[in-house]
Amino acid sequence: MAYFDLPLDALREYAPSIAIPPDFDAFWRQTLEETARCAPLSAEFIDLPDPAYRLVRVQDVSFSGFGGTRVRGWMIVPADSAFASENTLAGPERLPCLVSFVGYGGGRSLPIDHLAPAVAGMAHFVMDTRGQGAGWSMGDTPDDVGSGPAHTGFLTRGVESPQTYYYRRVFTDAARAVEAAAAHPLVNPARIAVGGASQGGGIAIAAAALAPQRVAALLADVPFLCHVRRAATLTDQPPYSELAAYARAQRERTDRAFQTLAYFDCANLVTRVRAPSLWSAALMDLVCPPSTVFAAFNRAPGAKEMCVYEFNGHEGGGALHAARRLRWLQQQLGAHLPRA
Repeated sequence: MAYFDLPLDALREYAPSIAIPPDFDAFWRQTLEETARCAPLSAEFIDLPDPAYRLVRVQDVSFSGFGGTRVRGWMIVPADSAFASENTLAGPERLPCLVSFVGYGGGRSLPIDHLAPAVAGMAHFVMDTRGQGAGWSMGDTPDDVGSGPAHTGFLTRGVESPQTYYYRRVFTDAARAVEAAAAHPLVNPARIAVGGASQGGGIAIAAAALAPQRVAALLADVPFLCHVRRAATLTDQPPYSELAAYARAQRERTDRAFQTLAYFDCANLVTRVRAPSLWSAALMDLVCPPSTVFAAFNRAPGAKEMCVYEFNGHEGGGALHAARRLRWLQQQLGAHLPRA
């Protein structure tokens, strides 16, 4: 794939005008408050007794997300004797934690897919994505809330209103996942990062925006749901092609749909992020075009760094970037060193 978007110099300066709804903060504050009233967090961590995992401790996680739905996940921590005990540790001894979110269509999969952060000396909390997990990796969390007309997939589900939109539930789950991770007895609640790629990167931005008092660092790789209107007109690849398909059939509802999406556009949510952030963009990415990623990155406040992969598509920086992420997290949060 040849370059199709703005040149890199222009991307670094790309600062489009993206309107934030006047009740944006009130909408999200009310959403989180309603969720807290609906059901206590009630985070549960159940040990997974599997002899395949000898150098890590794996726990099956559940907590109450939007509407009280029990959201599933994994918690994986280094399993040396000091940190595998059931004793509550003193604050400075607790582990830094990465809360990770999954790409579009995928679920939490199995723990073996998520071992790297624990090997690097951190706790790793992986959130399942409600209603997904039957595309490329399996999931276990239902989304039992209906919606009006929608194109196949998740991007247009309930898009007639911010109140009914699918990602209202997902983003709220993500903020609650951060709280669940902070409640774990081995986690230092002052050293929590959020991260993900593609949809996972977009969810991570939302989590950092909605739980700014908890999130100390943000990783956003080739993130989805950034500058959504441009994305829908720039690429015909899924998932953004779902929006164009919806608009072709629902001509009179198109403006309303994009008004809803403004509440969930990560180029708007990122303006509420307080944490330092590490991003990546790929200049041949047809799924999440680089200009949409830079539109959000350039609006992010605070310390930030962008890693650019000039000849890559949506796979981004691959293993090279995965190692870079871990080193950056260790610098931001520190890491546990096993006892001799």
